[in-house]
Order: sequence, then C-alpha cells, then structure tokens
Amino acid sequence: MITQIEPWIDQEELTQLIRVVDSTYVTEHYLTREFETIIKNLSGAKHAISMTNGTAALYCCLKAIDISPGDEVIVPDLTFIATSNAVIMAGGTPVFCDVTSDTFCLEPIKIKALINNKTKAIIPVHLYGQSADMTKIMDVAREHELYVIEDAAQGVGVRFNGKHVGTFGDMGILSFYGNKTITCGEGGIVLTNDDNFAKICYRLKNHGRDEKGTFVHEHVGFNFCFTEMQAAIGISQLKKLDRIVEKKRKIYERYRDALEQVPGIKFPDIDERTTPVHWFTSIMTDRRDELKEYLTQCDIQTRLFFYPLHKQPCYSNIADANRHYDNSSTAFERGLSLPSAYNLSTDVQDMVIGCIKDFYLNE
Repeated sequence: MITQIEPWIDQEELTQLIRVVDSTYVTEHYLTREFETIIKNLSGAKHAISMTNGTAALYCCLKAIDISPGDEVIVPDLTFIATSNAVIMAGGTPVFCDVTSDTFCLEPIKIKALINNKTKAIIPVHLYGQSADMTKIMDVAREHELYVIEDAAQGVGVRFNGKHVGTFGDMGILSFYGNKTITCGEGGIVLTNDDNFAKICYRLKNHGRDEKGTFVHEHVGFNFCFTEMQAAIGISQLKKLDRIVEKKRKIYERYRDALEQVPGIKFPDIDERTTPVHWFTSIMTDRRDELKEYLTQCDIQTRLFFYPLHKQPCYSNIADANRHYDNSSTAFERGLSLPSAYNLSTDVQDMVIGCIKDFYLNE
C-alpha cells in the first residue's frame, strides 16, 4: 500500500532521544526549553508554551480569554473537530461559519453575519498548509472588539504576507501530531506576544502554578505538560523542516504539472499572499468516491477532506439548520488528498499519477 502520509523519522531522532536517556530527565527540562526556543525563532512569537497536544493548547488559549458558558466562538465549518471541541471543553459554544470557495479557509465576509452580543472570539484555521485571510479577519475582529485565536495546527512554516501564521491574533497554536509536517508523536504549542496570556497558559498546563516543584497553586490548572522525549523528536524534526517543506513543494508541483490538464480534476487555489507548506496535495473532483475506490484497488491510500462540523452527529444540538454551508459541503464532497509523504519517491508518485490518468482517460 502506498501510504497517504507518514512521518520522516530516522537516526537523527534516535540521536536526540539518546540525549534524554543520558540526562535521565524525562519530564519537561532542557530539551523542552530548547524546542520552545527554536519554535520562537521560527515563528517570531515572543512566547512559545509547549503542551500535551494542540487541543490542550487551544483550550488554554480559550480559558486565557475567559471563555465561559454563554460565550460564542466563531469557527470554520470545515476543520478537524478538535477546533470546536476545544471551545466546548472551555465552556463556550462554537458557531459554525462557512469557508471560502477557493482556499477553504474561514470566509471573512460571512463572519460578520454571525456576530452578536454573545460573540467573544474567532478561531481561523489555516487549513491543509494554507493561510486564512488574516488581514480581513483581523479587521473584522478589531471592528467588533473580538479576540482572535489562530488554529495553525497544520501551519508549521506557513506565512501570510511574510509573517508566520499563529502570530497575527492574540494567540495561536501549532500541532505536532504524527501526521503533521513535523511531528513529536503528540504535542502542541501556544504562540503569543502577550506576557499575561503566556503566564495564564503556563499556569493552566502546570496545575495552576507559576513554577514546578512548589505545592502552592494560585489557580485551578491541569497537567498538559510536554515531555523530553517529545522535545527530542521535535528538535530533530525542526532541523529537517526546510528539507521537508522543499520536498513537499516538489511533490505538489509534480502532481500539478501532470494532472491539472486532466478533465475533471481541479487543484484548490492558493492565495498569492500565502507562502504555503503543502502538508497534503489535494485535488477536487466530482467523482471523488469512484476515484478513491479505484485508487484503493491500486493499493494507493488517499484521504477525504474533513467532515463539515454542521453535519457531525455529535453537534446535532448545536448546528443551525437555517444556515447554509455550501462551500464547506462542496469541498468535502469533492476533495481528495493524494499521497504526500516526504519519502514519496518520483517513481512511486509517477505510479499514482498514472493510475489517476488511467481512471479519467482510459474509460
């Protein structure tokens, strides 16, 4: 089976893990601080607070702005469910907003219609390695005095107008789950330039205290701490980031050059202000299910787009049946992500391309 995505892990990660074994420190220590420093340098953020995972990072951001029952948070309808679950976990109510028809990120124009006196924040998601339109989203947020928390879980290395995603709003998060551009196995991080928000997020992840090793807890908090093993893998992955980004660009361009003229296939648009990271290369097709089944028979693994939030069974009591989500629904119904792993060879990619062309051109 040709896998759709998998991490690039080799001797470099093992070398860093040996540092952990030799040190005997396995909970947050020197390597975690080193990892956070590299992330700060990459993103330009003043603070980078490591977390157990991206969902915990989102939760801490939401509690830092005091999301409580009765508060509403606008989220894109097309995203992984963790975005909206974090809002519920924090005590708020997610409000689903349709996405754009080209990049499938949050639609700034449609945000305004959802704002009321309960709205407290907006969570734009930088989907599949693209950036949301942070110029327009920040304009809307400032006009209505709303917080902005960027879900850049899929956005490591992505820039908008030259600035790293996750650093436009009040806070942002990155994720290092196993299938992300770089991975720690699990893991997330909060980015912010605000000293107070950074302090609150650290307290929340550290059992409600400002320092480890004390037993006086100023606030209620939890254990969302990182580990030195995660940091070790993350450090070695960050050293590979430029190579990963470049290889994924070549994979994307090779697919596009070979398939963009095939009738029935369209590639999602890329905002010219965005410097993308092609986490996945995806195509749009009206024959998504047929193509997916055909490629499965060819031992080629593909992946559907995220299931729109308004369709999720667990949100049947939240979704507004009177609202329309045409773009997110269309994206889900037509979107298919192709094999996009770093270790995808040109020969194997040519096999994938050949199978796709066979499906469309040799019927």
